[in-house]
Amino acid sequence: MRSDKITKGLEKAPHRSLLYALGLTAEEMDRPLIGVVNSANEVVPGHIHLHTIAKAVKEGVRHAGGVPLEFPVIGVCDGIAMNHAGMHFSLPSREIIADSIEIMATAHPFDALVLIPNCDKVVPAMLMAALRLNIPAVVVSGGPMMAGPQGSDLISVFEGVGRAKRGEIDEAELSRLEQCACPGCGSCSGMFTANSMNCLSETIGLALPGNGTIPAVTAERVRLAKTAGMRVMDLLAKDIKPRDIVTEQSVANAVTLDMALGCSTNTVLHLPAIFAEADLDLTLDIFNQVSKKTPNLCKLSPAGPHHLEDLHRAGGIPAVMSELAKHDLLNLDALTVTGQSVGDNLRSLSAVVRDYEVIRPIDKPYSKEGGIAVLRGNLAPDGAVVKQSAVAPEMMQRTARARVFDSEELAGEAILNNKIEKGDAVVIRYEGPRGGPGMREMLSPTANIAGMGLGADVALITDGRFSGGTRGAAIGHVSPEAADGGVIGLVQEGDMIEIDIPARKLELLVDETELDKRREALVMPEKVLNSPLLRRYSRQVRSAAQGARYK
Repeated sequence: MRSDKITKGLEKAPHRSLLYALGLTAEEMDRPLIGVVNSANEVVPGHIHLHTIAKAVKEGVRHAGGVPLEFPVIGVCDGIAMNHAGMHFSLPSREIIADSIEIMATAHPFDALVLIPNCDKVVPAMLMAALRLNIPAVVVSGGPMMAGPQGSDLISVFEGVGRAKRGEIDEAELSRLEQCACPGCGSCSGMFTANSMNCLSETIGLALPGNGTIPAVTAERVRLAKTAGMRVMDLLAKDIKPRDIVTEQSVANAVTLDMALGCSTNTVLHLPAIFAEADLDLTLDIFNQVSKKTPNLCKLSPAGPHHLEDLHRAGGIPAVMSELAKHDLLNLDALTVTGQSVGDNLRSLSAVVRDYEVIRPIDKPYSKEGGIAVLRGNLAPDGAVVKQSAVAPEMMQRTARARVFDSEELAGEAILNNKIEKGDAVVIRYEGPRGGPGMREMLSPTANIAGMGLGADVALITDGRFSGGTRGAAIGHVSPEAADGGVIGLVQEGDMIEIDIPARKLELLVDETELDKRREALVMPEKVLNSPLLRRYSRQVRSAAQGARYK
């Protein structure tokens, strides 16, 4: 066992002495030491209850003969960090979390890990760490939040700001909404980034069935956590490691479920970074290839009226997988942390759809193509990403007039002050991984566009990224970004931009001669970065097209 490095041999007496100081017994030091990675804190609603989940995990580990040792990691609430300087730090936190887990699990050689994430960057970070360390591991999230009254959620509040600004609701109604839309603990209740990644953790095979959809407030979630603690001991006994589970088959399954569920566009940022830790290449072209043949079966908020609790009631991720399997769209032989294959799991669970209003039949999907599309053209030669399942039909093909802003704040001010009109394309640049730095999410501008009643008439194009809660013609991850000399930095006020999502096209309608002139005259805005962390991040980060991971 890895823990023998600190528990066995005469020369390890000092190490054992320190373990005795923790209260461990000699008998416990002869058992496997299991790291329990807990992202609990009192800042993030998705993490406020994770001590309860960790307690259940540790009970499961002890029941199966292991010794759990808990340690923490940080976590950022993207909703709270949104639309101010804090959002610069959200994406960098992914790398810090993965690195910190590597540090802890190498300095203190655990035999296996149970990883407890819940919110946006913590989930991919923990998956990255599991693959990097490649010791037996199980992911068990804290689960989704319940929806608020009348199906409200966090996005209802973000869009409520625009509705209040245009006089559709008054401040008192907005105040009532903000107090009830997020009714308690858990990751925000729609198919936003955290829930997207928690669902895909199941699909990849590193989390147990139910991980993505069992509500945070239920006893079922606690039972899942206990089971995860027991399961990791079985993986250790059988020497099944994350890279045994995460293969090319897992990659294909993850992207297929991504398309069927209509997940957040942030999955296109996180999945390449996760699979790179297993030396598996996931290019943007794969998303388009899989999208073309995978029907969109679910429309959860913000794309539709349903929430994660509805998806769970309808059968959860196993039910979606069972529907896709009817058309041979999944690799059923892929291994999972249950110790069984995907196909064996579906059979043992008797996985079926219990509500075809929430999960459409494979022969009657919402659309024949998946939820995400990758666009290319002279404006995004390396690609741009849009959640096409959440785009109004009239915006799928549009030639729009560019309204250009060099920051999210400037764009948001213009939107709320009625300076954006039907037919405009709001272009926000210098917000990419390097130029931001940190590739801020643009939930406030997109929600304000919807709240101002412009969702079916205005596009938003950025080298930044979007929250999973974004809906509308929101095209992000434009690569190369402006700070890397991308064409998005050459767009001028009034330029026309062709958007053709079915054709996967994003084209600036300006000839190359004119673009060359603009390139020669370009003076990039200079950002003064007072943060040493952001300065380092800006130097080290790759393009969004490569998962914004470190070089």
